[in-house]
Amino acid sequence: MRPVQARLTAWVDGRVQGVGFRWWVGQRAEELGLSGIATNLDDGRVEVIAEGDEQACRDLLALLRGGGTPGRVARVTDRWARPQGGYHGFAAR
Repeated sequence: MRPVQARLTAWVDGRVQGVGFRWWVGQRAEELGLSGIATNLDDGRVEVIAEGDEQACRDLLALLRGGGTPGRVARVTDRWARPQGGYHGFAAR
């Protein structure tokens, strides 16, 4: 049986810019076999878009909420959808 594919979009609030957070997310995503992007937003949040195996996306979400991140995560809001493709590897912007 083929694993279910998913697209996770997570908005991470807290002290997450300028602390290596996007790089850390990229490393974890690549370890989980996910593709996507982490982007600083003008309001101080980081937006994470990850696509791949649904369980791997859930694992990444748990890491974002887990407390072992650079900086300080106050809140993570997530949205789930079908993958749209177009990502090759994981990038930080």
